[in-house]
Amino acid sequence: MTHRIVIVGGGAGGLELATRLGNSLGKRGKAQITLIDANLTHIWKPLLHEVAAGSLNTSDDELNYLAQAKWNHFEFQLGRMCGLDREAKSVQLEALQDENGNELVASRSISYDSLVIAVGSTTNDFGTPGAKDNCIFLDTRAQAERFHRKLLRHYMRSHAQQDTQQSIKVAIIGAGATGVELSAELHHAARELKAYGFKGIEPEDLRITLVEASPRVLPALPDRIAGPVTATLRRLGVTVLTGSAVSEVTPEGLKLQNGQEIPATIKVWAAGIRAPRFLAGIGGLESNRLNQLMVKPTLQTTLDEDIYALGDCAACALHDNPERFVPPRAQAAHQMASLLAKSFKAKLAGKALPEFRYRDYGSLISLSSFSAVGNLMGNLTGDVMLEGRMARWFYVSLYRLHQAALFGWFRTLLLMASDRLGRSTEPRLKLH
Repeated sequence: MTHRIVIVGGGAGGLELATRLGNSLGKRGKAQITLIDANLTHIWKPLLHEVAAGSLNTSDDELNYLAQAKWNHFEFQLGRMCGLDREAKSVQLEALQDENGNELVASRSISYDSLVIAVGSTTNDFGTPGAKDNCIFLDTRAQAERFHRKLLRHYMRSHAQQDTQQSIKVAIIGAGATGVELSAELHHAARELKAYGFKGIEPEDLRITLVEASPRVLPALPDRIAGPVTATLRRLGVTVLTGSAVSEVTPEGLKLQNGQEIPATIKVWAAGIRAPRFLAGIGGLESNRLNQLMVKPTLQTTLDEDIYALGDCAACALHDNPERFVPPRAQAAHQMASLLAKSFKAKLAGKALPEFRYRDYGSLISLSSFSAVGNLMGNLTGDVMLEGRMARWFYVSLYRLHQAALFGWFRTLLLMASDRLGRSTEPRLKLH
């Protein structure tokens, strides 16, 4: 019987793994590859801040799972994982409903011989009172588009009342990569909206406050990156508050632990991550306090060698520092997918599985059209600091590498040409 490999989660890591395995094992009939995701389309998660600001039109950059499956010799199943039966070796999926709550497909189960869980992460609000009810999160395309619609409604209202000067106050909780990049992208959007004729709100009337509990922005990245980023944000007019933990979120704004209150029309929570709640102890597997599945260096879960985890939902110890885990970053998910593509070939050949060793290739932060900052790390170059146009070029190349992993370089080059042509025929900002 053909070995059944089921991958749950079509994010960067899961989709790349399904594509690689489909083109190797699936194409040759050595394994049956099935990808499961709750959505019909994929968009690269690091782009969601651009979706929120309107700089990116999702219809241009989303990938259809069914088409990708057809082109790359794997099967796609629409569904959301809700349970795991390790004894029967099956994944349970929730019933599918339409927008009116009518059941389209009954709950069902999918059998596997090997299971890969790659469901990513969600924002962690740390149980902060009012955060869930009053903040917008940026975990999905739908949430990012909701933010964009809310922002655009404020501009539409002000445009219709041209005699009234208004302001929009946006508070972003969390000065990690998402919060920082969203701040800059919104400032860029304000300028573009003004250029397209929106009246009543000047660019300086979009007042952005970035709030971070740590002593500085980008706490997970080197100091020398955080410094230029902070300076650029402040030059753009963004109010940066560090060492400022949020104690409560209300409909009117934020309350900080130091007693300060920040009025805000729109609140975005971009601080912290955790794996989805349903993973905690699922099927009796070992998980940590962030709901991540504990895995061995082979990325097999600690209690079941036929179940693997990759990306943000996997707790994998660093090989040179077992007390710390691999950081939840896109490059880690890519490296894990590459390893598992080799692992399944080795498994089917009866060979030992390779072990995962994370390599940090550096970090890049985009400040929209204004700047980019980062560092690249390699055996030949060492640790090189980048700023400006060169850093921006490398930042864009990360997305192109992701596309190349999914489409191959020829189609990626065609997409790049199409994007360049589209700039002359489409508005630079999504206006609907």
